[in-house]
Amino acid sequence: MGKLEGRTALVTGGSRGIGRAIALRFAEEGADVAINYTSNETAALETKQAVEAMGRRAAIYQADVGDEAAVTAMCDQAVADFGQIDALINNAGLGSAAINRPHIADATNDQWNRLLNVNVWGPIFLCRSLVPHLRQADRSDVIMISSIAAQALNPGFGVYSVSKAALEAMAHTLAREEKAHGMRVNMIAPGLVDTDMGRRIVEATGGPSDLDEVAKRSPFGFVCTAEDIAATVAHLCSDDGRYITNQRITISGD
Repeated sequence: MGKLEGRTALVTGGSRGIGRAIALRFAEEGADVAINYTSNETAALETKQAVEAMGRRAAIYQADVGDEAAVTAMCDQAVADFGQIDALINNAGLGSAAINRPHIADATNDQWNRLLNVNVWGPIFLCRSLVPHLRQADRSDVIMISSIAAQALNPGFGVYSVSKAALEAMAHTLAREEKAHGMRVNMIAPGLVDTDMGRRIVEATGGPSDLDEVAKRSPFGFVCTAEDIAATVAHLCSDDGRYITNQRITISGD
């Protein structure tokens, strides 16, 4: 029996990268998975099929998490399809490259809004839609995928850093508010991860896109993978993590 047997998770941004790895790890551990995606239906279907190949239930839901009406409709449908959902993984997000990394004083309203809509309002909409439902479960979890950028505060990453800092403030408060309902709320703050977003970050800073040279300079001789992040998320949502809440776990090798 897997660590997450009998549980059901909604994973946003679940078609690729960290979200896909989380969906697959949850399925390996016995959970059913509702997979959110924004535009890549082919990748979402591939993730769904991989989950089903492990004998678990899966369904895909197209929604831009920055669109409140779309989020509400998705959550209502997922609850109707699966019955009880007891884990919300707020993974969907936009990186600094999506707005070309302007400095704080140079960023336009459109650039601010593009990141904040997905990275902050998205989790707000999802919590508003699902937290009342999660309270009905004996044990529920909310995981926020943050970033070391919230503390690193590097030039050019300011808008992104602000969005992740806001996400963390939300998570810390939610953890205190929902503890009485048996809900655990935790954050994962990855450093560089070998994903499409990670490769774009390396390219933007003048590094090799294949990450081979980066790996040689990385702690332990390799770059963090999406599976490394997924393993910690699964731990937090399992009985092994039953006494952990309101924590920010940095996964950067440092």
